[in-house]
Amino acid sequence: MKIPEKAPDWRKVLQESLSPDLATRTIDVIKKANKEYFYWDDFKYQPMPEGISPETAWAILKASRFFQKKNVPLSDSKGNLFGFWLPDSVQRELHFVDQKAGGSILVTDPSVHSEEKQRYMIRSLVEEAISSSQIEGAVTTRVVAKDMLRTGRKPKDRSEQMIYNNYRSMQMLKNHLSEPLSVELIHSIHASMTSDTLEEPSWAGRFRTAADDEIHVFDSDGQILHIPPKAADIPASMESMCVYANSDGGDEFVHPIIKGILIHFWLAYVHPFMDGNGRTARALFYWYMLKHDYWLFEYTSVSTAILSTRPQYYRAFLYSETDDNDATYFIVYNLRAIHKALESLNSYIERKQKEKKHAYRFAAVYPSLNLRQRALLASALEKPIEIYTIEAHANVHGVTYQTSRTDLLALKDMGLLEMRKEGKKFVFAPAKDLARKLNE
Repeated sequence: MKIPEKAPDWRKVLQESLSPDLATRTIDVIKKANKEYFYWDDFKYQPMPEGISPETAWAILKASRFFQKKNVPLSDSKGNLFGFWLPDSVQRELHFVDQKAGGSILVTDPSVHSEEKQRYMIRSLVEEAISSSQIEGAVTTRVVAKDMLRTGRKPKDRSEQMIYNNYRSMQMLKNHLSEPLSVELIHSIHASMTSDTLEEPSWAGRFRTAADDEIHVFDSDGQILHIPPKAADIPASMESMCVYANSDGGDEFVHPIIKGILIHFWLAYVHPFMDGNGRTARALFYWYMLKHDYWLFEYTSVSTAILSTRPQYYRAFLYSETDDNDATYFIVYNLRAIHKALESLNSYIERKQKEKKHAYRFAAVYPSLNLRQRALLASALEKPIEIYTIEAHANVHGVTYQTSRTDLLALKDMGLLEMRKEGKKFVFAPAKDLARKLNE
């Protein structure tokens, strides 16, 4: 990954180029730069007003950002505080998320049955567990990983263990929503996330210490991207993060989504653990959103959106650290990822609602079918060679083994599924004439 180019010293440039009309003449290029939130390496290529150099325009841009920045109690190794501000593009994204994530069809529409919500939630947890682990290097296909989680089989290797741990941890977090953020909770999340995946098992659930080797963050080419703070500074920094997360800010209100993103950044920047920092940071964001009643995040996988734009994710960290500790870069990136994740969820819900309507059409032929059975048959019509198991059906719908068994055996007795034995367990496949039977 390319390290961000060092930007001109904007303070020095501003002193040398001070002119009363500079702000007026650069207003359009500054608006565009703040909308996209350009760093110098992109900004310098933008069309500039006649007679104004990129360096001068950058100085004006940086001055406008600097005087709007609000500090947070996270400092770098030199004692300089990080901060952020909210340009119009960020305000617009926050409004979008507030509209979508505080309530949606999943919360307000009575036509969405509780079993459907459970299925959507489990689907999201599966996606989040896989994507967050793949960001950190888990190597497996989504098909294999989903099969493991849905059937309940034991992980076969470290990558599968990472995904299993992530899935289990995301479920565990919901048991701690009434608690304030604490060092103990952070340790607990990390221990759950990293169980049986670490080079040294004793690293699980504890911060780095002076006795541990120093750690650096590298890219795939072995280039150093980040040198975390020293181990001696970690306890105080994590305590400070907890105080920040738990406070209401007094007169200085910080939007919960912004604060959640900053907590994500904070833990990743400090890198308090020997391994598993990214997974823990993203889990903390998820916990903080649910704690502040953004319930749609329970059905949304932000890590899937991050995974598809991973270089930009890392670059947002680098820009924030490089450019005067301006965490706005990381905020802008994450809000775009959240927007993408929410749109993906809406598309998924619309698709499933269409499947539901189709399922209701053939429910008249088999009125005894429950919603789980209808969902399975709708899937079977699209995937006539799919194999279904009792364990997978139970995991997908969040029901007991016995309930799942009853569902599948009933469909077999109706002639809608065929049952055969593979190894030591029974599996089910769509009947060869399923489409004809459902449309009689």
